[in-house]
Amino acid sequence: MNQTQATKTPSALADARYDISTYKVVPRRYYGRMVWATVIVLMLAAMAQAFARGNIEWSFVAQFLTAESIMFGLLNTITMSILAMALGVVLGVIVAVMRMSQNPLLRYVAGAYVWLFRGTPLILQLLLWFNLALIFPTLGIPGLFEVKTVEFITPFAAALLGLGINQGAYTSEVVRAGLLSVDTGQYEAAKSIGMPRLQALRRIILPQAMRIIIPPVSNEFIGMVKMTSLASVIQYSEILHNAQNIYYANARVMELLIVAGIWYLAVVTVLTWGQSRLERRFGRGSGKRN
Repeated sequence: MNQTQATKTPSALADARYDISTYKVVPRRYYGRMVWATVIVLMLAAMAQAFARGNIEWSFVAQFLTAESIMFGLLNTITMSILAMALGVVLGVIVAVMRMSQNPLLRYVAGAYVWLFRGTPLILQLLLWFNLALIFPTLGIPGLFEVKTVEFITPFAAALLGLGINQGAYTSEVVRAGLLSVDTGQYEAAKSIGMPRLQALRRIILPQAMRIIIPPVSNEFIGMVKMTSLASVIQYSEILHNAQNIYYANARVMELLIVAGIWYLAVVTVLTWGQSRLERRFGRGSGKRN
């Protein structure tokens, strides 16, 4: 043993033995990821090949993509989505406020509304509204103003009532969650300066709750676009209903379904972009980025 080695302490020798600077860095191999990625790519390739070689005339897809009937159905789909969602939001806010009211009657009525329309299938509600004339032949005030129900409850009106009222039950829970997320001190501060409850909700509570309410309500709006397809069972001329009418005539089922799917994806893509912009706007000042 030379003099240099003799002067080294045991701790120094141990540090030299475990000096990581001499190690070679080897990236970790994710073999499981590679296997699953390969499987997924092969499955996607097989699906693409099936659609490419299947009995699908893509020229018909291009031909009917901008057909007048399809464009009319698309317009009806967008219109119904906007109107039904607007009705649902209005009802949702009213019912949420009722459920948080100190009046027990208002709370029970709002709770029953949510229980009823969340507990029954939407397609059942649409059929009930469409066949309302079997229960109420006429609507209005007897002796003053009456109208035949079959003339008032058109496919458009039945779809609007069914989709909007059903949506109101779900939106009310979203709004209620947003209102509950606001600190109770905000309510107390508004009350301390003599602000009425409804004014406090409109000017103080709701603006703060919007950051919580906007994301799920925006997502519900995107879902509403797709739920309008259920209105085809009551003969409302939305995009899927019109696509079905066309393929009943020419037997090009897959081609027309692909056309409808393309337009649904296009509308949802635009709404998703708008949702992200809206969330970013209402999320300012929260310290979070979406």
